[in-house]
Amino acid sequence: MIAFDAPAAAHLLRRLQFGVTPAEIQRAVGDGLEATLDRLFTPQPESQEFTESQAALRDAAVATASIQDLKAWWLHRMAGTANPVTEKITLFWHNHFATSYNKVLSVPMMTEQNDLFRTLGGGSFRQLLTTVARDPAMLVWLDGNANRKRHPNENFAREVMELFALGLGNYTEHDIQEAARAFSGWHLREGRFWFNDSQHDTSNKTVFGKTGNFAGQAIIDLCLDHPACPKFLAFKLLRTFVMPEPTTEAIARVAAQFVKHDLAFAPVLKEVCRTPEFYSAEVRGTIIKSPIELILGTLRSLCERIHWPAVRDLAAQLGQDVFAPPSVKGWDGGRQWIHATAWIQRWNFLSDVTGSDRYGSLRSDVREAILQHPHDWLTALFSAPLSDIAKEALIKAGAADRLPLALSLPEYQLM
Repeated sequence: MIAFDAPAAAHLLRRLQFGVTPAEIQRAVGDGLEATLDRLFTPQPESQEFTESQAALRDAAVATASIQDLKAWWLHRMAGTANPVTEKITLFWHNHFATSYNKVLSVPMMTEQNDLFRTLGGGSFRQLLTTVARDPAMLVWLDGNANRKRHPNENFAREVMELFALGLGNYTEHDIQEAARAFSGWHLREGRFWFNDSQHDTSNKTVFGKTGNFAGQAIIDLCLDHPACPKFLAFKLLRTFVMPEPTTEAIARVAAQFVKHDLAFAPVLKEVCRTPEFYSAEVRGTIIKSPIELILGTLRSLCERIHWPAVRDLAAQLGQDVFAPPSVKGWDGGRQWIHATAWIQRWNFLSDVTGSDRYGSLRSDVREAILQHPHDWLTALFSAPLSDIAKEALIKAGAADRLPLALSLPEYQLM
């Protein structure tokens, strides 16, 4: 039985969106767990203001071919959407299928891939992986045109097994070599996927002990049907949304859900958010906020009139430059987010939130609300219970000092 009280509701919202406010917590508690999950996982209508502003930012980025403007557009979208779970899942897949503009060099291709994650990310991983394999940005990123029957290029075959579907230890080098031959001829022409049959190897290949005249789709299907696939997806889901070090037991439970739901992502995530384990003390406050979670969660909860170019640049400085992950492995996350330089930059950002309008304007009601309703705001700001000393210091602090003090605590870096 789950006690869906204010701390539990705050925990759920914090994991499924960017930041949380006391009003959102109150609504979730009032609605109850099931109604809240149904609302979060059901498409909600966007406001006219958001629809118009995000469209204007997107159109400007595409018209000017500015990847910097496209980054600002997506950050604006993540913070302002009425469907935050969709954007969190989109960000999850951007990290999973990590593709960088720095090699693709096409704003339309990066936009199209981002839309693909948004449209298909909550549904079948079968459809998602099949579509990503033919995605123009991915074909450029993993050298599709270099994969020719006389000189197979192993980049995509290796990553589809190691990073996209199975994980290390679940394939052999021979599997990769044979799969690369199956993907030969998967090329790009005039910016679109093109099956170049003149460069496709039509001879038999042996992958995972099975032999046949396999083409690329057959390899994808073999990966999707491999017993390691649901376990790999379970590990990735748990590490992002639940716990930094998933246990073998947790992976097995979630993998069984992936099998039950035929590898559909959002239904499994929703099931995970129904379990008592998700709300346990061992899970709450255990994930270090990524730069985007820290920045957007803070600004969305506390500020208005956000300056998106400054936010975009800060996210890059803190190590999470959207549309430009550091490698095909994506961002490592965890403690990698808080090395010494990044810690200072994080602290400077939080100081700016309360002391300047560099990134946005602190909402006029926030300081007074935190003074009048400190316990509600402590629940919204912190994932795990604070020490009695920290709590007492925050309660005793005046209106001007309480918020800066709260944001300066190490516990604020956790969710």
